[in-house]
Amino acid sequence: MKNEPVLDTEELIESIARQTNVLLDGLSSSKTCFVGIHTGGVWLAHRICKDLRLSRVIGELNIAFYRDDFSKLGVHPTVEPSQIPFDINDKHVILVDDILHTGRTVRAAMNELFDYGRPLSISLVVLVDRNGRELPIAPDICGASISLKEEEHVKLRGPNPLRLEMSKNS
Repeated sequence: MKNEPVLDTEELIESIARQTNVLLDGLSSSKTCFVGIHTGGVWLAHRICKDLRLSRVIGELNIAFYRDDFSKLGVHPTVEPSQIPFDINDKHVILVDDILHTGRTVRAAMNELFDYGRPLSISLVVLVDRNGRELPIAPDICGASISLKEEEHVKLRGPNPLRLEMSKNS
């Protein structure tokens, strides 16, 4: 199995956009902000805002320096800094990522968010929740939950078009 399309990406994006709209209905629009985790989460945050006709600046988190395996992996030579050009204090942060797997990326993202301030809340929106959790982290909004073997991977490709692909280590 190599780079096979998996799931209906457009259908999943529409689903998380609808669910996000319901979430936003219960929050003050002046107190909400979107932050995507580099890169797939950023693509999705832009797409959700576009689909919901929201004109929002999207914050971008690059969690490379917040990873708990940083000492083992080292830093990638092209790490871009995070860009959050707005105040997150007392805001409802909609944190967007493409794939939720172990929970470690989300943990790192939340650590970095708290370096920017103290949000009122953080809601996690993911396109795909896959098995393999190592930390007690769960999405508030999810397009699909799938179960994969350890050697199988799902990845969001993009940005235009956005598409999910599954691959398997040989």
